Amino acid sequence: MTTEKIRIRGLSSDETRVLDGLVEQLDHKLPRNLKRAAYYDGRRAVSQIGTVIPPQYEQLAMVLGWTAKGVDGLARRCNLERFVWNDGDLDAEGLQELQDSNFLFAELSQARTDSLIYGVSYLVTTQGGAGEPRALVHARDALNSTGDWNVRRRQLDNFLSVTGRDGNKITGFVLYLPNLIISAEKSGAEWSVTRQTHGFGVPVDPLVYRPRASRRMGRSRISRPSMSIQDSALRALMRLEAHMDIYAIPKMVLLGGSDSLFRDANGAMKPAWQMVMGRVLGIPDDEDATNPRADFKQLSAESPEPHLAQLNAQAKLMAREFDLPDSDFALSDMANPTSEGSYIQGRDALIAEAEGATDDWSVSIRRSVARALAIRNGLTSVPDAYSSIEPKWRSPLYLSRSAQADAGSKQLAAVPWLADTRVGLELLGLDAQQIDEALREKQRAAGRNVLAALASRTATEAADGVTPAVAVGAESDS
Repeated sequence: MTTEKIRIRGLSSDETRVLDGLVEQLDHKLPRNLKRAAYYDGRRAVSQIGTVIPPQYEQLAMVLGWTAKGVDGLARRCNLERFVWNDGDLDAEGLQELQDSNFLFAELSQARTDSLIYGVSYLVTTQGGAGEPRALVHARDALNSTGDWNVRRRQLDNFLSVTGRDGNKITGFVLYLPNLIISAEKSGAEWSVTRQTHGFGVPVDPLVYRPRASRRMGRSRISRPSMSIQDSALRALMRLEAHMDIYAIPKMVLLGGSDSLFRDANGAMKPAWQMVMGRVLGIPDDEDATNPRADFKQLSAESPEPHLAQLNAQAKLMAREFDLPDSDFALSDMANPTSEGSYIQGRDALIAEAEGATDDWSVSIRRSVARALAIRNGLTSVPDAYSSIEPKWRSPLYLSRSAQADAGSKQLAAVPWLADTRVGLELLGLDAQQIDEALREKQRAAGRNVLAALASRTATEAADGVTPAVAVGAESDS
């Protein structure tokens, strides 16, 4: 792919050099990213499996959703529950308004899914314009954005977000440089450029899945082995489709018959479907033939079981690749778990994978939210106090309410005072709404008890002939 050279009058030579490098980097990764997007979206079809299958079956363009299941199976185990800040009050800082105005949890969910598909996605935090929220948080995928990662600073040196395309040509982009945002839009043959300065460096954080020293930007969950298994399964599915058409029709052998039976009135050979679907009511004897009377023999059809067995084996291979249980893929030869313990044991690897993924994502999410709060509150930099803001993830381990309550009660028995805290109620398995309602009910009950105590004291004093005001005055005089 030839990389497009963008020349804009409003950019300096250094800015143009950075832009060209990022566009080239984006184009270099584009084929691989498009391929994985096609697998996830169900647009990847096998079109050729050899010369033994009739061409009409190749045109079926069969697809499988196994790779998408592998991505979503992990993504649905990585759920962000809320943000916590033990050193401050997030509501006072405007977190609720930030979440609502940006649909923040939905935006973060999209970023996590894209991170699993492409290996990396990005969270961009900027100041909103007229009619927009004061702080904006946007998720960007690797198809339309890229940047240069600084290994020593653990931050991006720059970032390019493509916002418009005309075919393969870029017609709009935002270039993020240290403390500078350059927006460019093309109208006709002319580019318009706007600049915005700020104090947050490059306000972009990557969400990386499975990074390692040689691949800082991670790897896709749609791996080469998973793509190979899915392609093989598609070929097996296509062979099965062709086989089933043949399997549904009994195999017959005609002995001693003339080929005129299979020709039309003009002498041309009848179409195959007419011969297959036709019903032979009678075949005349031919006394001049070696075998005067034709004879039919029926052969048993081949079973499709080998194709199903191959699909089943490939489904299990895919389950191993994605750390999912066989029941999520296998067509047969599986057993449902009979207990909660066996259900959990079959997902140990997936739970460990989810915990590792959330650990990798947490720092970038915390940085983005802290920066967004600073922008929302009109600050020029992120306060040091915001560094203790942390995302709280829901447990990837699905437990029944009874099991969770049983485990929580045992922990509270060891530390009884936790029962009066939010943490204690979480241990019992209550969700955030239930905890808030329980604490409010407790406060209301405490208020009613105070009022009842005051009313009882007033009634007692009235019975003794002492009004509260006199009693207070007497205590004050003494």
